Amino acid sequence: MSDKRLEEIGRRMDGALEALTREFTGLRTSRASVNLLDGVKVESYGSLSSINQVGNISAPEARLLTVQVWDKSMVKNVEKAIRDAGLGLNPVTDGQTVRIPLPPLTEERRQELTKVASKYAEEAKISVRNVRRDAMEMLKKLEKDGDISEDEHHRLSDDVQKLTDARIKKIDEQLVSKQKDIMQV
Repeated sequence: MSDKRLEEIGRRMDGALEALTREFTGLRTSRASVNLLDGVKVESYGSLSSINQVGNISAPEARLLTVQVWDKSMVKNVEKAIRDAGLGLNPVTDGQTVRIPLPPLTEERRQELTKVASKYAEEAKISVRNVRRDAMEMLKKLEKDGDISEDEHHRLSDDVQKLTDARIKKIDEQLVSKQKDIMQV
């Protein structure tokens, strides 16, 4: 197994880290984030579109999001989509701007969000472990086919395990950081 294969394994593991980062951006913390609305779909011209395709999202204050809707006829649809998204947000229309005040998080809601963050982190760890399992199976097959020696198999197994340990450590660090963000009042 060449360095290219190890790099590929590393890239696949990094994909799990990137997915975790995307998941974490959608979790609400003590301050407003434009990524909070990433999952909101708006009915526009007969089809569903992401909210960022019908307006410009910004966070002018720590507890306020605004959506500057480009087409005035879409303002009601944007407001309805945000209200129906299950985020617990109550948008207010002001001309072509939809203002979304973010209520302070309760202690109970913060605890729930930390559990969700933990779940996302565990899913990322599972993805990394699945990549490791695939790599180990490939190494066994290469050794069985005579493409690599037993010693090389052990060395490469150690390398794969080091890659795995490094990615798991990064996931744990991201989780601790996100939980700290969520619990910050």
